[in-house]
Amino acid sequence: MEEKNLDFIRTIISEDVASQKNEGRVHTRFPPEPNGYLHLGHAKSICLNFGIANEFNGLCNLRLDDTNPSAEKVEYARAIQEDVKWLGFDWDDRLFHASDYFQQLYEWAVQLINEGKAYVCELSFEEMRKHRGTLTEPGKNSPYRERERSESLDLFERMKAGEFEEGSKTLRVKIDMHSPNLNMRDPVIYRILHQEHPETGDKWKIYPSYDFAHGQSDSLEGITHSLCTLEFEHHRPLYDWFCQNLQIHHPQQIEFARLNLNYTIMSKRKMLRLVEEKHVDGWDDPRMPTLSGMRRRGYTASAIRSFCEKVGLAKRENVIEMELLEFCLREDLNKKAHRRLGVLEPLKLTISNYPDDQVEELDAVNNPEDPSAGTRKITFSKHLFIDRNDFMEDPPKKFFRMAVGKEVRLKYAYYVTCKEVVKGEDGKIMELICEYDPQSRGGGTPDERKVKGTIQWVDSTTAINPEIRLYDRLFKAPNPDDVEEGKDFLSNLNPDSLTSLSSALVEKSITDLKAAEPFQLERIGYFTVDSKSKSPDSLVLNRTVAMRDSWAKKHLK
Repeated sequence: MEEKNLDFIRTIISEDVASQKNEGRVHTRFPPEPNGYLHLGHAKSICLNFGIANEFNGLCNLRLDDTNPSAEKVEYARAIQEDVKWLGFDWDDRLFHASDYFQQLYEWAVQLINEGKAYVCELSFEEMRKHRGTLTEPGKNSPYRERERSESLDLFERMKAGEFEEGSKTLRVKIDMHSPNLNMRDPVIYRILHQEHPETGDKWKIYPSYDFAHGQSDSLEGITHSLCTLEFEHHRPLYDWFCQNLQIHHPQQIEFARLNLNYTIMSKRKMLRLVEEKHVDGWDDPRMPTLSGMRRRGYTASAIRSFCEKVGLAKRENVIEMELLEFCLREDLNKKAHRRLGVLEPLKLTISNYPDDQVEELDAVNNPEDPSAGTRKITFSKHLFIDRNDFMEDPPKKFFRMAVGKEVRLKYAYYVTCKEVVKGEDGKIMELICEYDPQSRGGGTPDERKVKGTIQWVDSTTAINPEIRLYDRLFKAPNPDDVEEGKDFLSNLNPDSLTSLSSALVEKSITDLKAAEPFQLERIGYFTVDSKSKSPDSLVLNRTVAMRDSWAKKHLK
């Protein structure tokens, strides 16, 4: 790896490898909690942890930090594994759970009690909060802080046996109630939960805190570099305290700025509200920033990886523009997505000088960026449909699409000239009567005449009528949490985040595409077949992203 490509984390790891720290090993892990679906922010951590392992010939584990059975589900655990693999990474045989280590963690807790470094506390969580102090005021010792070790051991064993009610007792470590770091003020390391665990069933009645399980799990797995987002920076002294006082292998925790994207949220708690209150259609709703939602919408794993690479690593929090994500997506889809024809607002077009019963096949290019993608056959007949927006009765000077007396090119087909407009009783345009030039098949210029306008169309004899869903940003404000007093992020939901079209027409070959396979409706945007489409007769197409690219115009001049 060239020095100029090293970010601050890769620089640290390169120096560790060169100095033979950890015998030159590099071993990372991606440790999500199975209490929700992975989102775009997790993608940054996935790419970082697995990417570094690949770059330094190391290993990366997938570990589910399942220390809170009240919020965890098997559904979430399965979705996490599916998302990591979809993004392009594999943990081989290194799938672990924090619950794998519950017995060892319990034994370490007993060790801390025996050493006088932990005690059973009977303060309620509200009382504990009051004793904790503030950033400017020191905390107060619990009245149970100096209880006899033997008594704490007995109570802890009885907590484990399920003798006490939830919230009645906790196990805390004895550190420093005057520490300027609130995380060091005798933190709770075990609490009572009478909840069945997805992995261990009803074996345990007490569960370790995230802070107590996380660093020790890293240690047990031989992790060398524990890469965390910045919110864990103030937890690092506690991470170090546990490793030092238990005298176990001590990984190095390094923090980086989490991924923040405008017009969206990166909080599983808030996403859960969106799902439970039915503001969205589940965790995989295409408007959600979850990886499953983005996959359903038509995002590609390679586009997300490219986005994470462009965002890079920083030590300070910042907010990334949504347009950069969309730029990465368009850049990827432009290279691989097949082109198809479709019209969102169909307007009938009849070619008066075309044979009544004739249907011919024309060649259409699948992807002009990829010659190996080849061509496909599309049908052409007397009766077609164009998009209503491609016609104007009284066009401005620089309107290069269809108007009366104006010649345009039908993509892959012929030149046509509008001769007449047919209107309904309400004055709405119902049909265009046109003539075509039989010598212009394929859209060429047989006599070198200049035709500036090229429009898409579909053939009435073969076109299909899917439901088309046009997605916009889920929130109408760049910062969804920027709200008036008394309101919350839900007040910034965008009421126009989903528009469903029932009259659109597209070429029939779209039924041959698989769910999540991207394609471009020419001049309209990139789409995919919705993974929940029931059959070709009830086809749903999701718009992945529109054709415009404001980020590229702004940043790539």
